[in-house]
Amino acid sequence: MACSACANHIEKNVSKVKGVASVNVNLLANSMTADFDEVLCSADDIIRSVKEAGYGAALADGTASQKSSAPSKMEDEVHRSRLRLIWSVIFTVPLFYISMGHMFQWPLPPFLLGHENALAFAFTQFLFTIPIAIINGRYFINGFLLLLRGRANMDSLIAVGSSAAILYGIFAIYQIGIGLGHGNAELVHHYSMDLYFESAGMILTLITLGKYLEDRAKGKTSDAITKLVQLRPQTATVIRDGKSLEIPTAEIQKGDVVAVKAGESIPVDGTVIEGSAAVDESALTGESIPIEKNPGDSVVGASVSKSGYFTFRAEQVGDDTTLSQIIRLMEEAGSSKAPIARLADKISGVFVPIVIVIAFAAALIWLMAGKAFEFALSTGISVLVISCPCALGLATPTAIMVGCGKGAEYGILIKSAESLETAHKADVVMLDKTGTITEGKPAVTDFIAAGSRKSEEALALAASLESLSEHPLALAVCSYAKENGVALHPAEEFETLPGQGVRAVICGRKILAGNLRMMQEHQIDTALVKEKAKALSEEGKTPLLFAEEQEIIALIGVSDVIKPSSRPAIEKLQSMNLEVIMLTGDNQIVAQAIGRQAGTNQTIAEVMPQEKERVVREWMEKGKKVLMVGDGINDAPALARADVGVAIGAGTDIAIESADIVLTKSDLTDVSTFIALSRATIRNIRENLFWALIYNCIGIPLAAGVFFPFFGWQLNPMFAAAAMSLSSVCVVCNALRLKLFRPDNKREKRLLAKQSKTNASVPQKTENPPKGEMKMEKKIRIEGMSCGHCTARVQKALEEAGASGVHVELSEKTAYLSNDNPPPDSVLRKAVEGAGYTVAEIC
Repeated sequence: MACSACANHIEKNVSKVKGVASVNVNLLANSMTADFDEVLCSADDIIRSVKEAGYGAALADGTASQKSSAPSKMEDEVHRSRLRLIWSVIFTVPLFYISMGHMFQWPLPPFLLGHENALAFAFTQFLFTIPIAIINGRYFINGFLLLLRGRANMDSLIAVGSSAAILYGIFAIYQIGIGLGHGNAELVHHYSMDLYFESAGMILTLITLGKYLEDRAKGKTSDAITKLVQLRPQTATVIRDGKSLEIPTAEIQKGDVVAVKAGESIPVDGTVIEGSAAVDESALTGESIPIEKNPGDSVVGASVSKSGYFTFRAEQVGDDTTLSQIIRLMEEAGSSKAPIARLADKISGVFVPIVIVIAFAAALIWLMAGKAFEFALSTGISVLVISCPCALGLATPTAIMVGCGKGAEYGILIKSAESLETAHKADVVMLDKTGTITEGKPAVTDFIAAGSRKSEEALALAASLESLSEHPLALAVCSYAKENGVALHPAEEFETLPGQGVRAVICGRKILAGNLRMMQEHQIDTALVKEKAKALSEEGKTPLLFAEEQEIIALIGVSDVIKPSSRPAIEKLQSMNLEVIMLTGDNQIVAQAIGRQAGTNQTIAEVMPQEKERVVREWMEKGKKVLMVGDGINDAPALARADVGVAIGAGTDIAIESADIVLTKSDLTDVSTFIALSRATIRNIRENLFWALIYNCIGIPLAAGVFFPFFGWQLNPMFAAAAMSLSSVCVVCNALRLKLFRPDNKREKRLLAKQSKTNASVPQKTENPPKGEMKMEKKIRIEGMSCGHCTARVQKALEEAGASGVHVELSEKTAYLSNDNPPPDSVLRKAVEGAGYTVAEIC
């Protein structure tokens, strides 16, 4: 398959097979899925139909996971495309130099200069053109084969245009030889200036460059699936006959007892038998906070145990696991995504046959009218040359190339032209919550001191206890205490109470931290904070209670807070007549709270990866164009299913590979920028197609000699080629206007600045706030940061070096530190450089 016209034709041909209910062709993956009645037809009948359409086909074997574990077959095709491009360039450069050398006064060998060497000049160009044509022979084979079958595509345009230029060049060589043999200097000069071998060579080389870039894009889907498979651990510990055995994950059988330690990935789905642990399921559910797992609770493969030890009974193994279902959904979603029927492909289906008919008709009519064969041949070739598909072929890719480059300037990586074309039709934007709308990690939002302890003392005891825990909520408390400069106390007799919390002895006093149930079991009076804790829960926050002996000393609210840019970005999308829906696996209360803060039109909560994909599919079945934005593995099926998938750059590799677009700055504002860029690009493509065709509409009648009987006007091949070149120049110049594109984000920036001031006071509801009002500020200018991963690494390095209140701003290439006692500049510089970046200035 060469273009969307090929995919459309295969779908039509297979649809005619009796018994086929539906068929979907995936152009990028070179695959097809078909639903059919095995009583009425077979897979062989479908394969035969594809072959009758002029393409090859074979039945795919193996499951999704088996196929994805093998090296990508696209690597070989990319390698072949690269070799074709390299060899094409090797021959095109000298061809162009020789053909244009005399025009620019470039030095040429003596045997190529002068009237007497015209034949050598022409034949040398021909010799350089032949290898280019042989290297790219697939265009001629496919193009002419489909043309003969009445199904012209872009390959047909390339084949006809290149062949016309080569045939005319060969004709010119004969004329030069005749001129030299008969001493006709005028004939020699005329045809030595009318060689179009360089046009044929450049057309083939430029198209090969585009095909190489397209082949590289095709490998992305299989890469994403391969990385999904790699999430599952290679080995697992299974307990059989009372002995612990380490076996390959693929050999786990239903009913096996599997042991999982802290830090290990869970190999398959099952139910906990013994022990407990905090399990990170964010890869599958989007839940940012690890879930406590106790006996009787279910666990899913690819999730990670963050703490504790437990055993579980394997219930879903092999292709029945949740991870395998996600892989299968990604493949199905990718196959069902209909390729875009580009305007150029639609035009080519009618344009090429008409041009060929006009060329032959013009030559035949002039012969019948009594004109010389040379006149008739020149007329026919002029029609073909002026109809060369160079401008038509450049109309879409030039605009796409400039559009993609412009997107890169704003940190928007566009992985496929189809997504840039499709986004302008978007009706619905679906946003994941965790890591997309929110920061993706828990942070303290509320601190309430209670009892006899002062707020600073209460926070010190709470952080001292939590400093011994590896739970993400504990880390949030410790980070908050560090930001406020609170000194910690040594803790003793630390103990974890599964499903409740932790306790230890600090300064000789028993300190407890956990949920309401824990406090009640220890007969601690929670009346002071009970209503407040309930209010925090209703707001979607996690309340943590801290007690000293039998007295509540603090209540801390922890939540995954929304990014400052999220609400302005959502308002911008809504102003573009787009419906914004938040789609999350988080619980209903948390999701509704975040949805209200972010200002989404609709919130859909508690959806697993399969359900996310189903929601996207249902909206698409309503006739809506869906743009999905996410950052986690759980978003991968939905990203693959949506018309356009957009991944947050700070997200997982799986999401990035599954998506069509990557936002390197992890800023939702860039979603509206991308859609605006898509609309501008499509408008530019349509303008380009107009300019590409207007010359043909004017030039073809002129080249065919329509005006010759009345005005004596005839367009010879030289001027026909000039007109063709001019149309290409117009197309390229028009595409370059996209460089002037600027996103209208002034309103969002004002809202963001206003919101940043509001959010600067987080935590939002703090009673008896600890010290920290007067803090030193440092700015570190850093070079080399390019994405959210970079800022995260820099922040982590600075915090480990002893800095607190660290905030890294990617757009400003600056790290901001707030600390009463900051580390020395040399320590900060060493920390940043150790992370792989360069410090430009510390002030």
